[in-house]
Amino acid sequence: MITLNDYLYSGDTVMRILKKYKRDLGRDAAISGNEIDVIHCDFLQSIIDLLEHNEFLTAQSQKIREFYMYMAREYPWLAFTFKGRIKSLIRAEEKFNGYIVKDSYKYYMEHGEFPPVEELRKRLVKFRDLIAYRIVISMPRCHVEPGRDKAGEELKCLYEIANVLPGFLEERGFTAQMTGGVKRSNSPLLDEQNKDYYRDYISNKNWSEYESLHITFFDSSANCYMEVQIRTKEMDDTAEIGIANHMAYEKRQERERARRHKIPEGQCVWFDEAYERGMLLQQLDLSKVDVNMFGAANNSLINDGCGLFRGRQILPYEHLSRFQSDQID
Repeated sequence: MITLNDYLYSGDTVMRILKKYKRDLGRDAAISGNEIDVIHCDFLQSIIDLLEHNEFLTAQSQKIREFYMYMAREYPWLAFTFKGRIKSLIRAEEKFNGYIVKDSYKYYMEHGEFPPVEELRKRLVKFRDLIAYRIVISMPRCHVEPGRDKAGEELKCLYEIANVLPGFLEERGFTAQMTGGVKRSNSPLLDEQNKDYYRDYISNKNWSEYESLHITFFDSSANCYMEVQIRTKEMDDTAEIGIANHMAYEKRQERERARRHKIPEGQCVWFDEAYERGMLLQQLDLSKVDVNMFGAANNSLINDGCGLFRGRQILPYEHLSRFQSDQID
């Protein structure tokens, strides 16, 4: 079985790793007739294309910057950051294999057999977050009027921003994508016409305590999808360094081990290989990895300059309130 882990110790660049992995996986698929590996190769090629031909990101990030400037004008007292990223190679590989494991398990539990290739293909070609932008807002305490709740004031701003974003970007060549009812918002703060486009993890909080608003756009000029996430600083902390980060990792491992126990080993090569690839990546010791422009002392202390593990940064914008010590009249 060909795995991404096999290529992480040669000192190669991320691009060379991607190309070698795709080449060898394709050769193996041609011999074995594994149709899922062919889809996997197409997925790896989409990442290669994104990294090789990313000129459109300049134009795309400029349009995102226009929304940043809009917020700077409309919310001068609000602190916020805009960051864009291309999904890291390891995260993308984990997600691809995770979809195979999750959907194969669900189909098997419901039908007593494994899904046909076309059933899995529908899910595996729907990656819409290889490019993502995140807006994180924070209300400085000096701007919160006595008797008002800081978190509540931030939430009002967050949904105000979310209500403006779809129309603002549609005027600039982006088309908001419907979610099909997934995590449809229950919040009265989100306009009704926008509820079909946002996945609202704030009003639909789950066991991990993760909170954020997610919306996907199609960029007609670049012919690709991108995701925008909007959250407060506290929500971002929970997701990045708090309970949502740690609990999600533990729960994911528990769920995947449970799926492995319920699926007969050796009966579905797609499930077996996707499960093993995913577990190998989860168990990876990043301090042992040798990839150009990447370094790690352990799995927490990481200096990622190539987008192997933490994603490749597109744009950083930071707006600090111009009124750090005075209440705004």
